[in-house]
Amino acid sequence: MSSKNKKLIRQGSARLVAIVGPTGSGKTEWAKKLALKFNGRVISADSRQVYKGMDIGTAKDKSFKQELVDIIEPFEKFSVADFQRLANNLINQYFQMKALPILCGGTGLYLYAVLYGYVMPGLKEESEELRKKLEKFTTEKLYAKLKEVDPKAALRIDPQNKRRIIRALEVTMLSEKPFSEWGRKIKPKFDALIIGIKMDRQTLYSKIDARIEQMIKNGLVEEVRHLITKYRQDLPAFNTIGYKEIIDYLKGRMTLGEAIRKIKTNTHAYVRRQDTWFRKNPDIKWVSRYEEAEKLVEKFVMRKP
Repeated sequence: MSSKNKKLIRQGSARLVAIVGPTGSGKTEWAKKLALKFNGRVISADSRQVYKGMDIGTAKDKSFKQELVDIIEPFEKFSVADFQRLANNLINQYFQMKALPILCGGTGLYLYAVLYGYVMPGLKEESEELRKKLEKFTTEKLYAKLKEVDPKAALRIDPQNKRRIIRALEVTMLSEKPFSEWGRKIKPKFDALIIGIKMDRQTLYSKIDARIEQMIKNGLVEEVRHLITKYRQDLPAFNTIGYKEIIDYLKGRMTLGEAIRKIKTNTHAYVRRQDTWFRKNPDIKWVSRYEEAEKLVEKFVMRKP
């Protein structure tokens, strides 16, 4: 980065860049390049990369420093509120360092909690008993209940994500206010540029399928086998695409070929949900080439306060 650009960032107001989009679109690589060019620090906004040992299946890039990756064990609890608190602390540190915070990830709730300052419900101790009761039900029954009590939240949550469904039910039942209505905001003390990676759906599917094949070659089966010898296989962390299917294979419930095909199908469905989520946000600047993103960031950081 030129000294001129660095000087302008130092003199400017607090600014943050977010790189968003569906899984497999290349967000991390873009964030890495932008960090090098604009004196940036990358904060991962991925709800699965927080877990230690879940490397191959979550496509962690350890070639450069990212924050909020490998910070907890798979058996530990980690909420949107936890992410929001940690990310905001880091962002404030980076502002003091005159560095550019770069949020990067595809977990919409994590991103929006920071970008828009949503006030997260603080139900912890009182949730324990209810959570234990809810966990006894199947994911399908829980999702049906969520659709009944909070249809708006049901539209935003993955029908297979039992942990998130339970959390939405907890909040709704304990606060007597639908989870989807927890929309009060505290305006963040920074300006944000949100860049979305635009890619043709079929091209993205092809990239994803090739990446999944490479994950298998890189040792995904061995990674999952090791994890379930170390931890309980029914942990919420393992209800993750790529892990739950390989667990089914290792337990003899399907062949490896069937597991791989299911990982691809489930990832495609996840991409569609991510795309629906992000496309609703008018603040996102959609670009298809990295060079376009770089120009947007340069204009953003050089803009006068």
